[in-house]
Amino acid sequence: MADRTFAVVGANLAGGRAVEALRKEGFDGRIVLFGEEPHRPYERPPLSKEVLRGEHEESKAFLRDESWYADNQVELDLGTRVTQIDPAERAVMAGGKLVGYDALLLCTGGRPRRLDVPGADLEGIFTLRTMEDARAIGERLKDGATVAVVGMGFIGAEVAASARTLGCDVTVFEVFETPLERVLGPEIGATVAGLHRDNGVRLEMKATAERFEGDGGVRRVVLADGRTFDADVVVMGVGIEPADELAREAGIACNDGIVVDERCRTSAPGVYAAGDVANHPNPILGHRLRLEHWQNAQKQAAAAARAMMGGTEPFADLPWFWSDQFDANIQMYGHTTAWDEIVFRGDVEGRNFAAFYMSGGTIAQAFACNRAKDARAVRPLIEKRAKMDPAVLADESTDLRALAKQA
Repeated sequence: MADRTFAVVGANLAGGRAVEALRKEGFDGRIVLFGEEPHRPYERPPLSKEVLRGEHEESKAFLRDESWYADNQVELDLGTRVTQIDPAERAVMAGGKLVGYDALLLCTGGRPRRLDVPGADLEGIFTLRTMEDARAIGERLKDGATVAVVGMGFIGAEVAASARTLGCDVTVFEVFETPLERVLGPEIGATVAGLHRDNGVRLEMKATAERFEGDGGVRRVVLADGRTFDADVVVMGVGIEPADELAREAGIACNDGIVVDERCRTSAPGVYAAGDVANHPNPILGHRLRLEHWQNAQKQAAAAARAMMGGTEPFADLPWFWSDQFDANIQMYGHTTAWDEIVFRGDVEGRNFAAFYMSGGTIAQAFACNRAKDARAVRPLIEKRAKMDPAVLADESTDLRALAKQA
């Protein structure tokens, strides 16, 4: 393969792990890694936590030392935006130059959504996605700063926890009745709400931000019901949208991201996709989905790299996710948007418990708050779709690992 060129668009976690896997698996051809940001690949999870709080040097987030890319002959084309893909000619346009490829991997990720309301462009209103975002927000999170977080998904919740830990006056505005309601449901969402309220975060639920006001810089959040709240800093955490425009413009099939098959192949020959942008079939779950998870980006990128080299093994991985908020470590295995009941195990009020989302007698998703071992133990049960007795799962005398082995 020494005479072949593999191009990767997106010098992020997925792109970085993909080029690592290519060299690890023995690809000896040319590798070009394009990145719109000026940085070599880095991890994003620390941005909303350690980096934002100033506890983590930015350099610790990088996947590899700069020398690794030179030593492994990976061409880093950073600060360069790929503007066009030509699948017929097998070439990309980047920085005004045309680069040919034998195989192309799209790891274009996503971009944060912004509210389209008056005042949304005021200075002091941020989204959090990049190293620069984290740096700019972190510089403003001084003790006593008045911080408004709009949206309480995982990013919003983590930013709120970090800002409050730094001594800021924090208010969160969320359109649903509980935090993370679409992902976790109202029962566990209420537990997350309690965690934040107990740590001094003000939660305004069922609240819609109608506009932002200020004299150049943001000073107030105005809600749809007319109430106003002071704010020196606003962070929008209202989700991301897949950055699939390059693929769309090239005629590649997209539907909530770039559509790929079980080997990360798109509808265009020689073009693959992985990470936050890829809508893929998951044989374990039995349905398609697009994940914005650290674990998925790593593993799917490596699977795509192997497929680019001619591998035929399908990508099959059970989703796993974690979040740190105050003294709570949250972990989730599996993925579901509908369930029959939630079975609790442990001390819910003390925020030391596991919760099993049951669907048709099987565990569709496991959630853990400060009890990761219980969620991890049932991973084989989720993968095998084993029928389970809810009472057995709830019983703390049940050895979950033994139960998984029996299944």
